[in-house]
Amino acid sequence: MASTPTRTRGPVAPPRPGTPEKKRPTKFQYWRRRFVLILLAVTLVVMSYWGVTLVMYLRNPSYGVSMSARAAEWGRDHGFGFVVTLVEKINYDLNPPKVGGRPPSSAFGGGSGGTAHLNAPARVVSPAGTWLPDEGVWHPVGRQAKGHVPAMYDAFVREDTVHTSYVAGLVWMDPKLLSTTLYSGSYIPGGGPYSHSAPITPLASRSLVGAFNAGFRMPDANGGYYTDGHTVLPLRVGAASVVVYKNGDATVGAWGHDVSMTPQVASVRQNLDLIVDGGKPNPSLNANDNAQWGATLGGGAYVWRSALGVTATGALVYAAGPTLSITSLANLMVNAGCVRAMELDINPDWVQYSIYHGPVGATVDGSRGTRLLSNMVGSPSRYFESWWSRDFFTVSLRPSAISTTTK
Repeated sequence: MASTPTRTRGPVAPPRPGTPEKKRPTKFQYWRRRFVLILLAVTLVVMSYWGVTLVMYLRNPSYGVSMSARAAEWGRDHGFGFVVTLVEKINYDLNPPKVGGRPPSSAFGGGSGGTAHLNAPARVVSPAGTWLPDEGVWHPVGRQAKGHVPAMYDAFVREDTVHTSYVAGLVWMDPKLLSTTLYSGSYIPGGGPYSHSAPITPLASRSLVGAFNAGFRMPDANGGYYTDGHTVLPLRVGAASVVVYKNGDATVGAWGHDVSMTPQVASVRQNLDLIVDGGKPNPSLNANDNAQWGATLGGGAYVWRSALGVTATGALVYAAGPTLSITSLANLMVNAGCVRAMELDINPDWVQYSIYHGPVGATVDGSRGTRLLSNMVGSPSRYFESWWSRDFFTVSLRPSAISTTTK
């Protein structure tokens, strides 16, 4: 059998002239490439995190009714507050509140009648001057107490002498007929669980008359929070405070001066400082001071604002409007008879008062609710949703005031 000859490999050809030899990277080049790769990986992770959290915020209505509000909340919570403020300022400058004009005649409601357990409130002085027909007149609203006695009234007035086509709404609440409850949320104040959180239960809805927004996010409120027998956030001496007692009574005052901790206190919700004290506006109020009185959309002075105050007789008064400065809000509370008042939340997605109707004792939900002002953004259903994670207040008929009358 013939053997196969073994092939021998010839000499290796030298590299072609002009072909550069492959050089190994220097230490600097090696670590620079590593740094770039690490930077790209970190950027990818951060961008993915931002993308996922942004989608979560945009899909969660508790961050706002509108997509723009949800995006703004995401931006503020993720270090882009300056961008949000810039965008809002541009929008505010392009769409400032209208000057002058006159609201439609239907803006002030109609009718009157009934007497509350307390004396019926006096007509609200219009911040715009001379009353228009029905302006400042209180009207019974919501479910009534036994004997057809109204527990709440609403009234409407123009907000100031400049923006005369806009109307603010007010609600007067009788503390002898109504019991107040603070509902706490997982977002505001955070933590929990709490004995009262959204949604309002069917049992609680049987006597429900009204529900309304509380204050700022706690990092912005410059105050504390107490409920369910423990301090969620430390209470600040001098802070404007809504104090709810275990018997359902509620009042507004400066912590450590007008109100303080007692065994009867059920909840304390603080927000900034009093805007009305002793029946007069706080002298330190400045319409352009957003650092003290809240960051408004675009830094504008005239935006959606709300407030809660107490009269000399102990009645609670809520007020809200779309073009209120902090000074015009305080003047409105004084005109409504408040001896003390505090600002609650601001900006359109968060200012909301709902009035509920139907036979007392029957279960209701958001479909039986109406907004105090028709241009309020939020729905009366929000307080009946499990996703609503912000705190709010409810007022309900006391057991002694319940009847089966319908309103």
